[in-house]
Amino acid sequence: MSNRKLRKGIKRICNLPFNKYLLKYVLNKLRFLLLKITRSLSVAYPSTVMIELGNHCNLSCTTCPREYDYGRAMDKGFMPVDEARKVIDELWPYLDSIGLTGMGETFMYEDLEEVVDYIRSKNRGIIISVSTNAVLPGFIKKVSPLINKIDTIQISIDGLGDTYERIRLNAGFNRLSQNLDELAAICNGSDTILMLNMVVTKENYHQMAEMVKFSQEKGITYMDFTLFNLASVTGIDAEYYEFYNSPEFINSLCELKRESALRKKVKVTLRDFNGEKGFRRCPFPWTHFYIC
Repeated sequence: MSNRKLRKGIKRICNLPFNKYLLKYVLNKLRFLLLKITRSLSVAYPSTVMIELGNHCNLSCTTCPREYDYGRAMDKGFMPVDEARKVIDELWPYLDSIGLTGMGETFMYEDLEEVVDYIRSKNRGIIISVSTNAVLPGFIKKVSPLINKIDTIQISIDGLGDTYERIRLNAGFNRLSQNLDELAAICNGSDTILMLNMVVTKENYHQMAEMVKFSQEKGITYMDFTLFNLASVTGIDAEYYEFYNSPEFINSLCELKRESALRKKVKVTLRDFNGEKGFRRCPFPWTHFYIC
């Protein structure tokens, strides 16, 4: 177990409600285990939920479903605060963690701090996370009041220099780099953890090892790598996934592992790019709800 997960687990346990809601929480956990053991298609209340507070974005990234048929067809907007409260009211007794990011830039949601404060008023042990591109105009001013209130801020980066700008259209790498310096300084010594996330594609895989070095230089402790998810991306054949088994990619993965071993200050999540996939092996339908 990573230090980050251990830290979150301790926070959650220390803040369990010792009242009628604890019974609800425990019974729901037991129901989840029973349904899992019996391989049921029924679900318990989720332990993790993602609430899409808004799906507007200031960027146009080639790795995002927004830029394909799925994203072009979806309605755009922001969730009213009252609706967000309604969802939280129903789910909070069962939750371990909650994400406040969907198909948009989180910090475009003007009432983000109000929603975060509402979650914390229900139970301070619920782990709150957000994802951001960190290049929204006025980003530092928007994020500063939420330091120590949000547990994890994940920054989507998907490359360095020109590679970054070819994937994350309308963004500037120099602006991102400057914002990361300021954000890391603000979060230093706080209860808010920073994590970089790179969606690995054919265009950027060669920078995986370099990304770990970049993370350490910026003083960001956690680095996450995920594969390019084609579930909602149209026009790209599923054969794309074969790339993750290619000699070129495997060599870069080995280079990443070597670099990770040298960069002790950075905790790297090495995803299983080659593991067996399938509906029955994926826990998300039973544990992670996504609310638009």
